Amino acid sequence: MRKNKYLFLIILVLAVCAGVYFCLSENSSKISYSDFNRYVEEGSVVSVSFSEDKISFSDKEGNKYITQNPGSPDLAERLLLSGVEVKQEKNWEDIISLIFDVIFYGIFIGIFVVVFRKFISPNTFKVVRHTKVHFSDIAGMDDLKRHMIQIAEYMKNPKAAAQKGIRLPKGILLEGDPGNGKTLFARALAEEAGVNFIPAKATDFESMFMAIGPMKVKLLFKKARRNAPCIVFIDEFDGIGTRRNYSGSAIETENTRIVTAMLNELDGFEPHSGVLVLAATNSREALDEALIRPGRFDAKYTVPYPDDKTRLAIIRMYSEGKSFSDSCRPETLSGKFNGFSAAKIESVLNRAAMIASQKNASQINMEDVNAAIAEM
Repeated sequence: MRKNKYLFLIILVLAVCAGVYFCLSENSSKISYSDFNRYVEEGSVVSVSFSEDKISFSDKEGNKYITQNPGSPDLAERLLLSGVEVKQEKNWEDIISLIFDVIFYGIFIGIFVVVFRKFISPNTFKVVRHTKVHFSDIAGMDDLKRHMIQIAEYMKNPKAAAQKGIRLPKGILLEGDPGNGKTLFARALAEEAGVNFIPAKATDFESMFMAIGPMKVKLLFKKARRNAPCIVFIDEFDGIGTRRNYSGSAIETENTRIVTAMLNELDGFEPHSGVLVLAATNSREALDEALIRPGRFDAKYTVPYPDDKTRLAIIRMYSEGKSFSDSCRPETLSGKFNGFSAAKIESVLNRAAMIASQKNASQINMEDVNAAIAEM
């Protein structure tokens, strides 16, 4: 019943449309093109409307006529010179083509906006309020901790530092091989200073589109200023801060723009803006000299491989909750782990515990440790 009702409504609408069309058509009389030309020569034509296959026109008495359109190239000009109003009607093909053009460009612009927002999203860089990492969580490296604690004090009490004539550094460069705690130091500094922390890495600035990298640099520092006091941590800094090369290649051009944007942002800092850039790199030699000069990166520290004292502290820290045999005393393991990074020491001890568990052993022995080292 409901289907029949809808069908009746559709038929009714079509009938009304057809009736309107025929009524409009009946108001116009069909004449030959020669008669139309006579009307034009007599000056009786007031307005003309051209379509693809017909000409509609009105005379001075208000009568409407339709005739064929032969496609004369100079007819419209002749009518205009005679003072006749000329219109050009769009046919259905033109209208449909226009609709498809609008849809196409709408979809294209929509895709562009979505892609652009994906690459330049305000949420690209997250603001971390509390890193939950303290200097007490870092074993050894007391000298570096002392420097970092001093900087944390300056960030907590900028006015006291200013009264002593001390300017907070704009940037600190941490250099060292992977796995020795550069990121851990950055997170601990933010927590101890009680400031916001924005982590970033070199790959965050990479894009398949040119000029996106510099825009992300500006976005990062704009967010840092809004959330000051704040520490901006850039890991793998040598990935975006390498020496500028004017070879003309697209990659080098983009790198040059990123470095230039970074220079502009660092130079734009106020003396007590509350923003500190902490950059970590494995290769200081690859960095652009203008970028890491004093005044931009005032302090440069090396995060070395653990020494004997630090290795002992790391082993004791990561041995908590594990049971070792007498052959695996911390002093013995420290000698075996000489040259290992802090991350590798933790991985070896964790893997040794897994190997011992597979054997249902109650303690970790040196055989398990050697097997873990061999797998690294």
